[in-house]
Amino acid sequence: MAEHEDGLRTIDAAPDAVRRHRVLFRAVQRRRNPRLRRTDITVTDEAAVKRAVKAAALGNAMEWFDFGIYSYLAVTLGHVFFPSGNDTVQLLSSFATFAVSFLVRPVGGMVFGPMGDKIGRKQVLALTMIMMAIGTFAIGLIPSYATIGFWAPALLILFRLVQGFSTGGEYGGASTFIAEYAPDRRRGFFGSFLELGTLAGYVAAAGLVTLLTTWLGGAGMEAWGWRVPFLVGGPIGLVGLYLRLRLDETPAFQKLEDASLHRASEAASTVEITAKGDVAKIFREYWPTLVLCVCLVGAYNVADYMFLSYMPTYLSDEMGYSETHGLLILIGTMVVLMLVINRVGQLSDRVGRKPVLMTGMLGFLLLSIPSFLLVQQGSLAAVAAGMLMLGLSLVCLLGTMSAALPALFPTQVRYGSLSIGYNLSASLFGGTTPLVITALISATGSDLMPAYYTMIAALVGVISVACMKETARRPLDGSPPSVATPEEAARLVESQAPVPRF
Repeated sequence: MAEHEDGLRTIDAAPDAVRRHRVLFRAVQRRRNPRLRRTDITVTDEAAVKRAVKAAALGNAMEWFDFGIYSYLAVTLGHVFFPSGNDTVQLLSSFATFAVSFLVRPVGGMVFGPMGDKIGRKQVLALTMIMMAIGTFAIGLIPSYATIGFWAPALLILFRLVQGFSTGGEYGGASTFIAEYAPDRRRGFFGSFLELGTLAGYVAAAGLVTLLTTWLGGAGMEAWGWRVPFLVGGPIGLVGLYLRLRLDETPAFQKLEDASLHRASEAASTVEITAKGDVAKIFREYWPTLVLCVCLVGAYNVADYMFLSYMPTYLSDEMGYSETHGLLILIGTMVVLMLVINRVGQLSDRVGRKPVLMTGMLGFLLLSIPSFLLVQQGSLAAVAAGMLMLGLSLVCLLGTMSAALPALFPTQVRYGSLSIGYNLSASLFGGTTPLVITALISATGSDLMPAYYTMIAALVGVISVACMKETARRPLDGSPPSVATPEEAARLVESQAPVPRF
């Protein structure tokens, strides 16, 4: 009886009023929190979930294939697209061009995100895929600085901006797509495939660059070999587009759309809601969650870009390894991460998102300096051990973030809010990481600057994870429960049936 009265007291009322009018308050409680019906629950189609995961992960792999190529060819692209002179200045110019695409990512997020909440996830993801493939392919066709002078870096920046604008709608849409397709109890597992695509894109980029560098040598790469990875990106993008166009819209968005149609009145149908209005609503009504998202993504992106994008350059420029040697060590580490990332996703489904994310953040906070000291030892075993320590910390974030971030926002603004929060943070902290670290090392002369920078980001991440709510095994905000089987749906309905009193 005490437990029943506690349930009624969730309504803001004095305890004595609840006791005197128990029937009335019970009716109000049922009105506010109606019991689930079988038709309220989404039973997922596993084949459809796997198709959605495959299409979203391939697009993500395409995105990171492009970013990986640019990162791993940073030194070569500096020689090809910028005037000859100081090598450090050329490298900084190359990384500045890498970072410039991140300036327009928030703009892309503000355009594509609200659009995805209005017209659907599928159409927007297909559009971003087309733009990304065009931008990548076009870079492979640009003449060098020696051929057309100033126009070479200008065209490079233009197509990097196209890539950045399209990427603004990619991660938020792809993670939302998988999260809304997956059953609640397996969202971490299916979400981890998105970041498996990230690692696959990086491994493919690093592997292709390593093979070409070994085959052609430095002179051959600067002459024409650097073009090959970018030209390969075009056909990969077309495959991703084909897979995405074959998908249906997510069940959560379909139910939201159906509910909106039922609620729409003739007067409301004449009101046009603009993307600008949607963005203003997100900043006005969801700003606390948006700030939390920016902090989480900022910490995650600094660690991500430091390890996956900057480390090959660090190993070659600061530690004196050959470019091939550094890439091979990174490829080996990433293959290990690919083998465990889905297990990390499953673990987050069992123990929760917060413990796994906290483990990753604390790993970077406590192990960054020891890891870089090991890397500086120079032996293969020491470098591999240092890289693995950083990699295992990163995989705790990679395997969990794609399920944790979409769950921060309700369905009606999920794509838009996540795209804006993710890309604001990626713009400020992610893409600038290689540039900032290179500049800090140049200014201070300390080879431990990457460790210090990552530790500061990890401290922000620890605080952010402590402030977030646990969302594992729970329905997405604004969406009905999603289960894997009809039997699970029946058990869920039965669990909410009133207990008979005798």
